[in-house]
Amino acid sequence: MANENFIIVDHINGYLMPNAPDIYVMKRATPFFNVPEMSDGNFPIDNGNLLLTPDERGDLIKKNPLAAKWIRPFVGGREFINRIPRYCLWLEGCPPDELRKMPLVYERVKNVREYRLQSKKAETRKKADTPTLFAERRQPTTNYIFIPQVSSSRRRFIPIGYLSPEFIAAQGLTVPDANLFHFGVLTSSVHMAWVRMVAGRLKSDYRYSATICYNPFPWPLFYTDEQQKRIEATAQAILDARANYPNATYADLYDEVSMPADLRKAHTENDREVMKAYRFREDIPELAMQIVLLNSYQTLHEEFDLEDDE
Repeated sequence: MANENFIIVDHINGYLMPNAPDIYVMKRATPFFNVPEMSDGNFPIDNGNLLLTPDERGDLIKKNPLAAKWIRPFVGGREFINRIPRYCLWLEGCPPDELRKMPLVYERVKNVREYRLQSKKAETRKKADTPTLFAERRQPTTNYIFIPQVSSSRRRFIPIGYLSPEFIAAQGLTVPDANLFHFGVLTSSVHMAWVRMVAGRLKSDYRYSATICYNPFPWPLFYTDEQQKRIEATAQAILDARANYPNATYADLYDEVSMPADLRKAHTENDREVMKAYRFREDIPELAMQIVLLNSYQTLHEEFDLEDDE
């Protein structure tokens, strides 16, 4: 029996899915498949001395022109989604004589050293020996996928970035060495169906994590080389459509009302190709997709995780 407000079902599982199996996704430290591993971003532990606003960047370059080549865009989830410009001093490989020719940069590095020395944590105090460097560095050296840790659940898609290594990743999750195929699958409705099912929440927003959202995710198993090429092409089409709107934020682009028609079309075509790789019907309901993904996860969990425990 059903009406506009409710439906009576025989069973609801822990993810509040009607008539779905009682399968619960467990945390994993690594992916099931041979895909690039996910990593955290870079953390400075600097009391703000290695980070720059646009005005600070401009002032620093004006007074110390040598500093320009050591300044990089610094991208966290908020900055990425809202296109907020932010920068950092990325001094890997900076010769000491060059550092001393940049007195304002030198002063900032000196402040980093003093700040870390005052820490109660021995590990942080040890990092005072390398004050030119971020305390935790996990910066990819090739193109990488950037996923904001927190994203509004009102969006149909999490705005996922495909960035060059010149963009220093802050608080967010990165997939180094990722290619367009990986980007296409992760930015698809298939992956979003998985995220909506298993992701944590911060208020009502998605809280994406490597151990629950990425590592246990069942990637397609039986796709062909031709299907991979088509997904790479549709993934590139998404990036191309975004590039048509250089002044729009990702919050603008992925708002359901203001999303441009060409970007929506690119996502629709990408979804079509990803669903073919999973052997899903194009009109498959999200609930049915989630049940298939849950069952696929359970098969992988029994094959890899439970077998390892024996």
